[in-house]
Amino acid sequence: MEDTLSGLRSLMATHSPPLDALVVPSEDYHQSEYVSARDKRREFVSGFTGSAGLALVTKNEALLWTDGRYFLQASQELSAQWKLMRIGEDPAVDIWIADNLPKEAFIGVDPWCISIDTAQRWERAFSEKQQKLVQTTKNLVDEVWINRPQAEINAVIVQPLKFAGRSVADKLKDLRKRLLQEQARGIIFTALDEVAWLYNIRGTDVAYCPVVHAFAIVTANSAFIYVDKQKVQAHLVENEIEIRDYTAVSSDVTLLATDDLDTVSTVKRVNGGHQAEENSNNLIWADPGSCCYALYAKLNPDIVLLQQSPLALAKALKNSVELDGLKKAHIRDGAAVVQYLVWLDKKMQDVYGASGYFLEKESAKKEKQLQSLKLTEVTVSDQLESFRASKENFKGLSFPTISSVGSNAAIIHYSPKAEACAELDPDKIYLFDSGAQYLDGTTDITRTVHFGKPSTHEKACYTAVLKGHIALGNARFPNGTNGHALDILARIPLWKDGLDYRHGTGHGIGSYLNVHEGPHLISFRPQARNVPLQSSMTVTDEPGYYEDGEFGIRLENVLIVKEADTKFNFGDKGYLSFEHITWAPYQTKLIDLKLLSPDEINWVNSYHSTCRDILAPYLDEVENAWLKKATEPIGA
Repeated sequence: MEDTLSGLRSLMATHSPPLDALVVPSEDYHQSEYVSARDKRREFVSGFTGSAGLALVTKNEALLWTDGRYFLQASQELSAQWKLMRIGEDPAVDIWIADNLPKEAFIGVDPWCISIDTAQRWERAFSEKQQKLVQTTKNLVDEVWINRPQAEINAVIVQPLKFAGRSVADKLKDLRKRLLQEQARGIIFTALDEVAWLYNIRGTDVAYCPVVHAFAIVTANSAFIYVDKQKVQAHLVENEIEIRDYTAVSSDVTLLATDDLDTVSTVKRVNGGHQAEENSNNLIWADPGSCCYALYAKLNPDIVLLQQSPLALAKALKNSVELDGLKKAHIRDGAAVVQYLVWLDKKMQDVYGASGYFLEKESAKKEKQLQSLKLTEVTVSDQLESFRASKENFKGLSFPTISSVGSNAAIIHYSPKAEACAELDPDKIYLFDSGAQYLDGTTDITRTVHFGKPSTHEKACYTAVLKGHIALGNARFPNGTNGHALDILARIPLWKDGLDYRHGTGHGIGSYLNVHEGPHLISFRPQARNVPLQSSMTVTDEPGYYEDGEFGIRLENVLIVKEADTKFNFGDKGYLSFEHITWAPYQTKLIDLKLLSPDEINWVNSYHSTCRDILAPYLDEVENAWLKKATEPIGA
């Protein structure tokens, strides 16, 4: 690590101009949340393995910014050379640089790894001190990363119409209408899930996310994809998509700027192509939140339309085929989770003398187990994966499973490592947050359980989280309501006791795409105000509570936003509600019934009854008997 930092500092010193600081973001050239192994530059430099964060290397300091999900993890993973900066508590990186680096300092960044929005915000902050953001011509981290993983060549996979629900031609037609409306003659797509969704393709270039490393440009007459040509297949050609080399996007954006891009197109178009509507507009559309600064720098800013990509919302509004697929995927996934709980319940009793999922008493501690018998956070999560892998259309996990015992469950995005993870403990809470990629949908579910005797405090906290989870899931709200307005519903039961959690409450979820999908979210963060919730969106409902060094609790279901059948319709706005599509029981022994209202008790019983009926066909006799017991009515 020290060698890496000193190597970077010597490159900074010899750079022209010499750099006072270097920013190392987490993102790749596509502003992705999850990146491939060779793009984990911030992790390589800092040793911090979380999915979100930003490193800053100055001449004599090294700082890492991350959000509340990772405070605990970062404090454990960073070496003494690094200083942890807590987002929301410490000054933001641009403010810190403006306040702590000298006047006229040069701050370097790879312009491919930073969005237009972020670059412009930093430039404004730096200008007050005459500091300058410098676009490095090479990525300095790559220069010092001796054993950087090679790029993989993985084939492009077609997402067939039976799962996609809409053809590429249909999507392109809608997109071109939007270009005309916005007076744009072309649009640049850099977000991997948008390219995949638009062209009905999937891939395996990034772990957990079925995407292809590719850019796209669409004009009134042409559609381009920039991808390693070894990956390509006939589906793209059939859809009249011009296939260009991945690196050609740079020169092609320059051509787009001068309106010469269509001249490089070699695709023979049927019936004269897409020139049905003449587009004489001059604007080029780029999403400031996802388009990299390197491409924007090639354009005349006067003709750039900086606006959220039209595909962000189009992708979030699921069509009927996608909704049907998501519901089916979640049923199979729920069955896998129940099979896992049945298996884990038996193992905890057999191996550790636990009282189990249903009974509430101290465990009869067994003698120290043989190494081969003991259960660890990793071995049990591998078992969960094998239950999922047996299900139809399974393609892999949708993110690394968070399998966490006791104090590890307080690390919000904890990721256990085989060589250093905890053993399961019948007297501690166990939280597992996991999901899968199926051809017909992406899943994400969290359950928290205890196989021994939970404390009164643990029960009270679990019940407060459950109350918030129920309140949000049962919300009815007028069209136009955003996730910022709804976030409080999940927190009120916790606030009552002076408790809270440091993460958002809900994110969209893809259709065999990214597990975290925008543009909407349910959160206290200001960006949750940007997009209202709309019918046919998906969103998670996942409040939690975490006590550092002790335990963590989170409950998560995926919801679909749908039109609500309200008695009245004030202001003719139309009202919306949620439909749960995740099916797995809540552990009733962790519920303090005295803290639930009659309505909440009825809701749990109703949900459990549906759970039992929906999952029954996917379970064997033993599993169904277990589920019947797990979903027995409470409060009777």
